[in-house]
Amino acid sequence: MKYEFEGLVHRWAANPAFFLVSLPKDFSEEIREISDGLTAGFGSLKVEAQIGSVVWRTSIFPDSSTGLFDLPLKAEVRKKNGLVEGSVTRVEIEVLGF
Repeated sequence: MKYEFEGLVHRWAANPAFFLVSLPKDFSEEIREISDGLTAGFGSLKVEAQIGSVVWRTSIFPDSSTGLFDLPLKAEVRKKNGLVEGSVTRVEIEVLGF
């Protein structure tokens, strides 16, 4: 399953040291339906993500307060793409294992 979208870079309320991009509601709902019972710890799913020319493997996590899946952005990804809190970025993800 592949998804492309634009998202806002924001900090995780529980730990502001972490930067995230939330998947759109419709994508999050579709992923939740399809992956029911197949998630790992904390409801996570393995993905391959791409922003700009940077491709990396990570996991997306459901946010119980918003109902959306969040993609964490490590420092290297943010730096290479000039991303800061409040940036809007184009994201491509592929949910692995389907």
